[in-house]
Amino acid sequence: MPMLRRIGALALTATLVATGGATAAQAQSSQSSGRNKALAKPMAASRGWDGAQFTCLVRLWARESGWNHRAANGSGAYGIPQALPGHKMASSGSDWRTNPRTQIKWGLGYIKQRYSSPCRAWGHFQSHRWY
Repeated sequence: MPMLRRIGALALTATLVATGGATAAQAQSSQSSGRNKALAKPMAASRGWDGAQFTCLVRLWARESGWNHRAANGSGAYGIPQALPGHKMASSGSDWRTNPRTQIKWGLGYIKQRYSSPCRAWGHFQSHRWY
């Protein structure tokens, strides 16, 4: 019976890959992304940013990191807001490498200081491909 389950799982994986379906890693990433957005929503609202501003934030960080709190790129940017360098986020907490709440807190502060709102940050990203 275990061999049949394994064959079934392999067939399912092959089907998902062939049809462009989600892999287990993508599904896990999607769950993490959803949790991270759920954390961010009340944090953004506490800054007075309404639903439209949150929509801009969702778009911005989806493009930057896919809302993945472990996202890294070759330039040294890290986390949900893709702080460069990543250790800048230590100003919001020593757990900046692993805690999405710490990264979101830092990222919202960065957006407020530099752009005043997520929609302005998103607008800058759209025209410059960075924020």
